[in-house]
Amino acid sequence: MVWTEITRAKYCRDGLRYASDTTDEEWAMIAPYMPGKNRRGRPRVTKMRALVNSIFFIAQSGCQWRLLPKEFPPYTTVQRYFYRWRDDGTWQKINHHLVMMAREADGREASPTAGVIDSQSVKTTEAGGPRGFDAGKKIKGRKRHLVTDTAGFLIAGIVHEASIQDRDGAPALLQLIRSPFPWLRHIFADGGYAGPKLRKALTSIGRWTIEIVKRSDAAKGFKLLPRRWVVERTIAWLNRNRRLAKDFEATIASAEAWLMIASVKLLSRRLARV
Repeated sequence: MVWTEITRAKYCRDGLRYASDTTDEEWAMIAPYMPGKNRRGRPRVTKMRALVNSIFFIAQSGCQWRLLPKEFPPYTTVQRYFYRWRDDGTWQKINHHLVMMAREADGREASPTAGVIDSQSVKTTEAGGPRGFDAGKKIKGRKRHLVTDTAGFLIAGIVHEASIQDRDGAPALLQLIRSPFPWLRHIFADGGYAGPKLRKALTSIGRWTIEIVKRSDAAKGFKLLPRRWVVERTIAWLNRNRRLAKDFEATIASAEAWLMIASVKLLSRRLARV
């Protein structure tokens, strides 16, 4: 995209308190899918939009919980809601609805029939938790395993030890797609997913076709590969959030939640500009 006066005005966020805050249009995309009030206990006094803005701020800035600015609700409150929504699948549900809305806005069917799979190995920190060593990329940490549709919208994502090979981690990821996107059965992948081992493992979770997009042996330097560039671009989009610069989380569940949060932030902004 070329930065012109028109595009700068379209993406400008100078009028917001923080660039990570949601606009009215963006909040309108998210609000219908937020959890309702509890019928028991004390009435909720914290506004949902303030909580979402707080979580988006942490995702984009990468700051620690205790460094959350005072303009937001107390960090302990924000953290409690983060864990609650992480455990009940709130972010996955919101992402699911936004993906379908974004596809329809692009003139596509709401449910995709083909996807692109890839992974990214990232370093972990002293926070602890499961980790492994990716011998190919020489990284000690975890691996983010993603599936996008052919437009680059995040369909599903899991996190596991970096020592697990792509073909071994793929079945667990594709298993997550069966229910929310039942017509997605064709997957584009790179050479790391080739071979009979993955095809045999997929026979127990449905009928899948894996199309390997290989790089030509004669190619030199950088070459844009069909389909594969889509998921690689999505990884780059998500990595604009500094919380994802490394895997700072002590648990796999939190690491997966931040992936979905980054996707929700991206999709809500995209839909608000339509």
